[in-house]
Amino acid sequence: MSEQNSAQAHTRFQPEARGPLATIESLDHEGRGVARVEGKTIFIEGALPGEVVTYRTHRAKPNYEVADVDQVLRVSAQRVAPPCPHFGVCGGCSMQHLEANAQVAAKQRVLESALWHIGRLKPEILYPAIVGPTWGYRYRSRLTVRLVPSKGGLLIGFHQRRSSYVAPMESCAILPPHVSALVPRLRDLIAGLSIPDRVPQIEIAVGEGITVLVFRHLQPFSAADQARLAAFADAEGVQVWVQPNGPDSARRLHPRKAPGLAYTLPEFGVSMAFRPTDFTQVNMWINRVLMRRAMQLLDPQPGERIADLFCGLGNFSLPIASRGAHVVGVEGSAALVRRAGENAAANGLAQRSEFYEANLFEATEDSIAALGHLDKMLIDPPREGAIAVVKALGPDAPRRIVYVSCNPATLARDAAVLFHEKGYALKGAGIANMFPHTSHVESIALFER
Repeated sequence: MSEQNSAQAHTRFQPEARGPLATIESLDHEGRGVARVEGKTIFIEGALPGEVVTYRTHRAKPNYEVADVDQVLRVSAQRVAPPCPHFGVCGGCSMQHLEANAQVAAKQRVLESALWHIGRLKPEILYPAIVGPTWGYRYRSRLTVRLVPSKGGLLIGFHQRRSSYVAPMESCAILPPHVSALVPRLRDLIAGLSIPDRVPQIEIAVGEGITVLVFRHLQPFSAADQARLAAFADAEGVQVWVQPNGPDSARRLHPRKAPGLAYTLPEFGVSMAFRPTDFTQVNMWINRVLMRRAMQLLDPQPGERIADLFCGLGNFSLPIASRGAHVVGVEGSAALVRRAGENAAANGLAQRSEFYEANLFEATEDSIAALGHLDKMLIDPPREGAIAVVKALGPDAPRRIVYVSCNPATLARDAAVLFHEKGYALKGAGIANMFPHTSHVESIALFER
């Protein structure tokens, strides 16, 4: 039987429905199917637009319900078989059941919907989506570790959906293959330590040719533990770091002397050094293409002064400076400000860059004006957005703003201020598929006065 005939047969011959019926109209911003049943909105995890499903409600409110799909009685042509055996239990991915191109289209609709329903505006141009490899892309991750004797011993993986419990994994298809292969060996490693119940997390950071594993530990490792960790590092070709307290306490355990992590942006001729606990983008391929688009939209020119707000360790700052403009980077983390300055110096860009520590969530018109005249601005805030910054823009605000967002809702909120209050036009917007198979939406927008 052909695949098409099989799908038709699956649609035509189904067991008798066991629960309430719903026809799925769309996907919401979390990748859940949206239906309306007797005037009430139902958000159904695992359901896709066009499908007829039965569902089981796990949270009921007066105006809406949240549910899991029970049976799919009419199957979407865009439904695919999730390749990961942990899908549906593990909370790391929520959209593996939707074909990859359809995921991208759904995210574009989430962005457009947020801009319209929250900001009451539409971009003049919709940029083509930035896409890349859909598997093995996650170069940054945190694995949770729990010792649970009732479930067979040590569990390692991401959290389960809607739970703090660990979804035990044997592999993970969104991690680089060499990291995915380490998962069962990491479980054996920690199980053999003297404090297996005091190692709650492993942070993974992959740079160019280097993989670092940071073991968070709540009690000191014994000498035997340290020897075991060092032997693992040698056997697997990784660096082992230990972290007894906050991120700044992380230190290399083995090998004692080794090159640091870094990633490159070849198009701009820069290399970015970082510590394994620093914030960096998880998807290096998409980061490079997003950088290209950001620089195309910003168009840095020699002689211009350009602000990079929420600059981190200089991910956008150094490409701006490499194009001849003078960049003013502002970041709330003193450690990242220091790292940005070091990266600028290492890449020969210190003369065209300056970095300051400041809390941009408390930005005022005076604090923005204190940065001096700015021709252009790039904003790359966390999920909370940059509402204080956009409200603080005064009469001498830059004529062009490129806004990189990881939350369409706060982008739309801030865009409304820029458009309706500050006199900017939304020239264009589009998504970057930074996190395939998840509902996370990364986007970029261009505003001009």
